[in-house]
Amino acid sequence: MRARRTSLGLSQEGFADAIGMHRAYYGHIERGTKNLTVATLSKICAGLGLRMSEIFATFDQ
Repeated sequence: MRARRTSLGLSQEGFADAIGMHRAYYGHIERGTKNLTVATLSKICAGLGLRMSEIFATFDQ
């Protein structure tokens, strides 16, 4: 998520604001210190222009 967000030229705060999420919560998600729901993941993926399957595919590598 971080790599995609930065490749889009977005800060954590700017991205979180754009998807309607608190910046601190998004930061925790990106660092892996908070769990997230499928609904939250869907919102993040939409903001990044990714399908959820693309996020999960990175774990197979």
